[in-house]
Amino acid sequence: MMNEKDSRLTISIDRNIVIHNLYRSSKPLETVKLSPKFQVVIPKNVRLAMNLKPGQRIQVIPLENRIELVPERNLTELRGFLLGIDTGFEREDDRS
Repeated sequence: MMNEKDSRLTISIDRNIVIHNLYRSSKPLETVKLSPKFQVVIPKNVRLAMNLKPGQRIQVIPLENRIELVPERNLTELRGFLLGIDTGFEREDDRS
């Protein structure tokens, strides 16, 4: 039995277009309405899944015909994420 994370699918059409299908199961995509003040409400299930908190800053990135919202993370959350990375590579001669 596949869990929700296993059902994620990424399709690469070419090097410029990547489609992420996170709702491959029977879950419908969420739709929000833009208010007269240009505000949107992030649906509760998305807030919970992304662990968003009130007052948290979110980067708004326009990409062609869509908008991506990327939560800013505290630097302390990044501590140790590179542990175990292989740093044993040879540098080019002009680098020291």
